[in-house]
This record gives sequence, C-alpha cells and structure tokens, in this order.
Amino acid sequence: MDIPVFKILIVAIAGLAAIVGTWKPVQAEPLTVGTPPSLRPAFSDILPLFEREYDVAVNVVYTPSKTLLQQIEQGAPIDVFLSAGIEEVEYLYKKGLTLNGRPRIYAQTSLVLVMSSDSPALFVSFQDALSNQSTRIALGDSQTSSLGDVTARVLTKFYPTYKSRPHILYGSHSEDIMNLIRIGKADVGLVFRIDSISSGHIRISDENPIGTYVPIQFGQAVVSTCRASLCSIAEQFSDFLMTPRIQKLLILYGFDSIPLPMGLTPIERKERVS
Repeated sequence: MDIPVFKILIVAIAGLAAIVGTWKPVQAEPLTVGTPPSLRPAFSDILPLFEREYDVAVNVVYTPSKTLLQQIEQGAPIDVFLSAGIEEVEYLYKKGLTLNGRPRIYAQTSLVLVMSSDSPALFVSFQDALSNQSTRIALGDSQTSSLGDVTARVLTKFYPTYKSRPHILYGSHSEDIMNLIRIGKADVGLVFRIDSISSGHIRISDENPIGTYVPIQFGQAVVSTCRASLCSIAEQFSDFLMTPRIQKLLILYGFDSIPLPMGLTPIERKERVS
C-alpha cells in the first residue's frame, strides 16, 4: 500500500473514532409538557435552555388547565402537567395520579381588571364597573379554566350577587377575554396579570380589583400518564423549573415571586433569592 494512501486511511479511522467517542444517543420520544397559554412567552427562553442542557426535545401542549386535567384523566400521554392554578394538580395528587409527591408551586400571578388601550377612560375600577349596569364585563368560565374557577371563588366571597348583574360575558381563558375587549364586545375583563402585560391592545385598569392582592399560585407535577422511559427526564424538568435562575426568568417575564418554602436554612434562603 502506498504511504500517502495509508496516511489517509489512518486519518479517516481516527476521525471516525472521534465521532463515535462523542456521539450521544438521541432521545427517542420528546418530553410532553401540558401547560397553560400564560407560559408561552417565558417558555421561548426556558425551553431552549432545558433542551440544550439535557439533550432532550420538549413538546409543549398549550391548553387551558381544566382541559389538560380532563385529558390526563383520560390517559393522554402528558408527562409533566403545569397548571394555571394549584387546585387541578392537588386534585390529581389526591387521586394518586402524580408521581413526584405533592404539587409544587412554580409561579405566581394575580387578578387584574383590563380595558382596551384605545379607551378614552384613564381608569375604571372593578367596583365602578360593577355598579355601572351598562358596563360589559368579561369573566373567565369556571367550566373551562382555572381563571374562571379563581374568579368565581373570589367574586362569590366579595361580591356575592355579581351573577345577577346584566352584561356579563364569559371566555375560556385570558386570551378569550382580551379578545372580547379587542373586538368591542366587552368593556373590561378580569384576567391574570401575567397574560395582560404581553398584550398590545389591552392595558391594566385596576391592579387590585378586589381591593386587596389575591395571589394566584400555579402548580406542577409529573403525572401518572408519564411514559416510563421519560419519567426520569420529566422529574429533571420539574426540578429545572424550580431552580433560582429559572425562577428569575419567570419574574423577568412578569410573574410574581413565589413564597419561599418553610424550613429553609438561612443559607438556603439566601441561595433562593440571590
């Protein structure tokens, strides 16, 4: 064999060995995460970080939480459930349908009253809107969304007769409510604050429509429909959301900071907020 040809073969074999040595098996199936539309903006940053660092593809299903809950109960292949509330995940936990313990609070927001950014009114409080019988108010539908559940629970406590008021419209979630305002079918609406800040045609009219801050906590869990081959990476994703840097990203995108767990040492508390 000629010397030059021999050298070419040696180089080719060495290159192949280097490729084989650095090759990593590709995840056969993507991790499926069911999450509310509220997470869409933040996930534009969070998901690429996770996929790059853990070498796994993530398929996200953006759907209202009550719909996701029904799909999980029916056996849909969802690995991690992120809810726009805590009640849905608590419900699954009590039925033994979560795999990593109690639900974890991964984000927090609040209820705000919104109106069209084109409205000539500078400020409309929720109390003003309720007392003006001609004002059309859009609310979340408690049959389809966590937003509707929270809204109904809070209004029943503070304004027990609100359902008898005329001109109340219902939407499946924040996006539907804001669209009702955009097309002129509603004057104001109660939505999650996190959803309102990314909308160009809506502005917040009342930051504390109930008269006090009402925290809305978002819960998450690895659920029983998680595929066996993905349970390990699903738990890693669940943990990833709770890390300080991801919590800071969620705050950067408009979520409120979540309360620190009880029982942390001073050093652990410092690490969580630093």
